[in-house]
Amino acid sequence: MTKQEQRLTELLAPTVAANGFELLGIEFMAAGRHSTLRLFIDHPDGVNVDHCALISREVSAILDVEDPIPNEYNLEVSSPGLDRPLFTLAHFAKVVGQKVEVKLAIPQDGRRRFKGILNAIEDDMLVIEVDGKPYRLLMDNVEKANVVPVF
Repeated sequence: MTKQEQRLTELLAPTVAANGFELLGIEFMAAGRHSTLRLFIDHPDGVNVDHCALISREVSAILDVEDPIPNEYNLEVSSPGLDRPLFTLAHFAKVVGQKVEVKLAIPQDGRRRFKGILNAIEDDMLVIEVDGKPYRLLMDNVEKANVVPVF
């Protein structure tokens, strides 16, 4: 998570929580006038379009007042979906034993992408088995991660 994403999470999480939802995480994709701020929200009973619209209105008010992003951007509020994004060690802990895809910020063993079974979490390391070989990945090096849906 970038420092800007961390700052936005700290700013917006209380508003999301006050409306009965969990802010799973934030992605900010800077692209000049086509930047996107995406919030992932969750609820034990699920998330629907009306929930996303409610949170969008609520956080828009905060973003308008605080103005933490100096450039134009589009705000998107989304449910985690089947390919649930993973932002924290707690998120990874919930999916031990499942298939995950992890993209690293800095390559490890000559690669940045790892897709396999999350076998364990050891301190701040993810243990992922890819093609029968275990890899220990430092959580601080994870740029993006998702559950791989199984159909």
